[in-house]
Amino acid sequence: MTWSIDFAPFFSWTVIAILAVPAVLLALALIFARMRGAVIRILAIAALLLALLNPVVLREQRDPLKSVVALVLDRSQSQTIGERTAQTDAAEAALKASLARYPEFEVRTVEARSGNAPSSDATTALFGALAGALKDVAPARVAGAIMVTDGQIHDIPAEAQALGFNAPVHGLVTGRPDEFDRRIEVTTSPRFGLVDEDQRLRYRVIEEGPKASDAPVEVQIFLNGDLIAREQVRPGSEAEFTFQLPRSGKNILELSAARDPDEITPVNNRAIAVVDGIRENLRVLLVSGEPHAGERTWRNLLKSDAAVDLVHFTILRPPEKQDGTPIDQLSLIAFPTRELFVEKIDDFDLIIFDRYQERGVLPALYFDYIAQYVENGGAMLIAAGPEYAGNESVATTPLQAVLPAMPTGGIEKKAFYPRISDLGRKHPVTRNLPGSDSEPPDWSPWFRSIDVGEPEGETVMNGPDGKPLLVLNRVEEGRIALLLSDHEWLWSRGFEGGGPHVALFRRLAHWLMKEPELEEEALDAEARGSDLLVTRQTIGEAPGPATVLTPSGEAVSVPMEEVGAGRYEGVLETDELGLFQAANGDLRALANVGPVNPREYREAISTTEKLEPITDATRGSVRRLAGASGDIDVPRIVPVSGRADADGRDWIGLRKTEETVLRGVDRTPLFAGFLGLAVLLLALSATWYREGR
Repeated sequence: MTWSIDFAPFFSWTVIAILAVPAVLLALALIFARMRGAVIRILAIAALLLALLNPVVLREQRDPLKSVVALVLDRSQSQTIGERTAQTDAAEAALKASLARYPEFEVRTVEARSGNAPSSDATTALFGALAGALKDVAPARVAGAIMVTDGQIHDIPAEAQALGFNAPVHGLVTGRPDEFDRRIEVTTSPRFGLVDEDQRLRYRVIEEGPKASDAPVEVQIFLNGDLIAREQVRPGSEAEFTFQLPRSGKNILELSAARDPDEITPVNNRAIAVVDGIRENLRVLLVSGEPHAGERTWRNLLKSDAAVDLVHFTILRPPEKQDGTPIDQLSLIAFPTRELFVEKIDDFDLIIFDRYQERGVLPALYFDYIAQYVENGGAMLIAAGPEYAGNESVATTPLQAVLPAMPTGGIEKKAFYPRISDLGRKHPVTRNLPGSDSEPPDWSPWFRSIDVGEPEGETVMNGPDGKPLLVLNRVEEGRIALLLSDHEWLWSRGFEGGGPHVALFRRLAHWLMKEPELEEEALDAEARGSDLLVTRQTIGEAPGPATVLTPSGEAVSVPMEEVGAGRYEGVLETDELGLFQAANGDLRALANVGPVNPREYREAISTTEKLEPITDATRGSVRRLAGASGDIDVPRIVPVSGRADADGRDWIGLRKTEETVLRGVDRTPLFAGFLGLAVLLLALSATWYREGR
């Protein structure tokens, strides 16, 4: 309870000032005239003026406010190393028990975790968490802050004034003073790279702690999960590695340094670089056996793609065509068979035979070269017409070793709708093909197909009476597709509405050239915010759960749910950052959650040095919770006042506030009622009494 005097004048201050001027002049005149009773008269005038001012005695009822203590707990991923989590939990319990003995303190506990937003560098922002906990607290009420952390904090202000309060900051550091750690970091990495071209990456191994040395360390290098190299690198020196990207799209290069048994964590022994592969213009060789209505369909489709370099030959004059025209008068270009199919065959990404028939243009040995090209990783598409069922079919050449189906000699000549097979509804080439959901399909019919025997590989489209129409097959390292009709041009010409020839044939070409997104058996993993999304593509039965290996080494089973024909997805909710490995059957996928090589793991050794400047500036302290033996020693809490130092050998101080909150006010006017009347009468009576003498 506090007492004070206030004024509540009956008139405005201007009126009171006007009345006070003659009163003051009268008082001065009485003094200079030295009249008897002048002092009493002046007091009477003063009492009258004071009554007009209406003095009021205020009695305030105030309650003291509690001082606010911020207890900031570092729950970032580096705090999971070794015994740090247990030390943090023990310190939290001891500090709360100690603070509970002081009712004048209000404790606000806040846990700070590593940021894992896509734009974040996964930093430990304890001071940001501190500011959030105290945003509604007046600076004068802040008693101080206690931070339980490993010392690896990334938002420490440069000056104490930036804190916004004048109170001690204390740091209690987890971990041990003799920690040793080895880590690897990528210093330079390409963001994009051409497929099958040399790319260079620079990296270095770093050792910190009392055991650090310059002895060579083995580094294993993985590309998309496959081990491609082993190197010996001296810590502190930069090494360079040359590699080639095997595919377009995302490629993950992983570097893993050998683990030392004495280091505190192996988590930062791995570093990754994500490189997007870019394929140079695809080189396609299109060989048309003769001019026909569908020839331009293939040419226009391939020429419309700026990423395709097309070489197109049409056999206009086969060897048996002899009309007596002299050779020097022919304007036709000779078919460069040896150059294309012997010398430069490996330069092509895809070879298409469009209604080609064997009429002596290509020697039989060249077909053997083409078969070897496919077996060694090449891609070939056979767009079959009636020739495929005849005696001059390419199926009668050495190419039959790689063909997925052999002709029976029959040709169907009737209208039919190409239909997606049951397997084709799961296959990426034909799944969700526009118009395939209705019955009959929402596209025009075809009128001719070639009969074949039992095919090998995968029949993704059916023709009349359920016969194979589009067959895909893998041959050793290569791929081949067989389209058993030459009426695809009806779709491109818009006959009866046309059909999705562009979508189908582009997917087909990309599958032949091994684009990852069109693999029929594939596993993929990607970050969705802080979660990991695992996607499984299959043309078989349900694949079962996926197994995910987290950056901390924990294996987690993730159930997979069907989200579409042949597609299954599973989500792993996680607060970990780093490289995750997903596996399902023989398939493996890598994904990075959060920033690549987060700062949280680049600095793993606990330290007191980073906090010392800010704790010294606020008259706080920073100390370790445990020594080399590992025993926990939590300091006592001591309330302090003013600018006194807030740390001792075994205690830390928190500032007490003198702030209060007003609960009520009692007002007592001094000149109100009988008391005021008595004072005025007393003053006037005193003047009369003096005059009477």
